[in-house]
Amino acid sequence: MTSQQTKTPEKTSGFFKRLGEDIVRIPKEHIGFGKQIFMLAKQDLIKTYKGAVIGPFWAVMRPLFQLFVYWFAFTIGMNGSSNRTATELKIPFFIFIMVGFLPWCFMSDCVSRGSHCIRDNRQFVNKISFPVSAIMTYTTIAKFYIHILLFSFAYLYLVIAGYHPSVYNFQIFGYAALMFIFYLALTWSLAPMSAFSKDFESFIATIMSGLFWLSGVCFESFSIQNDFIKKLLLFNPMTYFINGYRKALIFDQWFFEGFYHPDYENIIFLCEFVFVIVMGVYNYNRLRKDLPDVL
Repeated sequence: MTSQQTKTPEKTSGFFKRLGEDIVRIPKEHIGFGKQIFMLAKQDLIKTYKGAVIGPFWAVMRPLFQLFVYWFAFTIGMNGSSNRTATELKIPFFIFIMVGFLPWCFMSDCVSRGSHCIRDNRQFVNKISFPVSAIMTYTTIAKFYIHILLFSFAYLYLVIAGYHPSVYNFQIFGYAALMFIFYLALTWSLAPMSAFSKDFESFIATIMSGLFWLSGVCFESFSIQNDFIKKLLLFNPMTYFINGYRKALIFDQWFFEGFYHPDYENIIFLCEFVFVIVMGVYNYNRLRKDLPDVL
């Protein structure tokens, strides 16, 4: 009995020790590759829009067209019925969905592109001198460049529309940084698993096609009448960032001003944030050695 009790703490401490070493390993892999990572992120954008006259500005045109379609469908096509909460708060529905669409574009691209970034860049996997984790990093950075461009246009539009800069806007830096780290860590799990299974990659694509309608882009998640679904949406990290951007840009609220007391929204996200990082580190270090054989 005593020996079993002794072994259990040893196993537990050994697990956390290995986990700590794995967490440190990924940043260590990036040492000395900073310039290459940013250069590859730039090249990734160039490659994506190669041959196009307006180049990366297509990254703005596509979401703008999608945004127009959703606005038209909800305000014109559905007999002019816009979001109830947006109307109550005297916020034009176009602005309401535009602000929610900003983080959605980044998150959607990160998951969709990030899930198969290793398969798309298999030429780097067999290079011993180049860390595989850097593939996920420069792919996410490339998408973040587009996010910054989209945000710049959207913020300018908000100012012109009468939403003057305020101290609440500074929260965007925190939300954007958290969003970048969260979805980068998520690709540490998605990319290696997708490299091993095309079925998993197809599963991710299927999930993403429905998540748009479940994440609060076109509706205010806290205005839902069904209390169970309202609380269930608190567990969707995409909803967290969409609500966060709206708090910072159009609702004039602080991140700790939740709709529940205590603020379950931030507590739940913090737990998910830690979980995604731990699982990302675990899956990446578990699968990375076998990637060259699979690809």
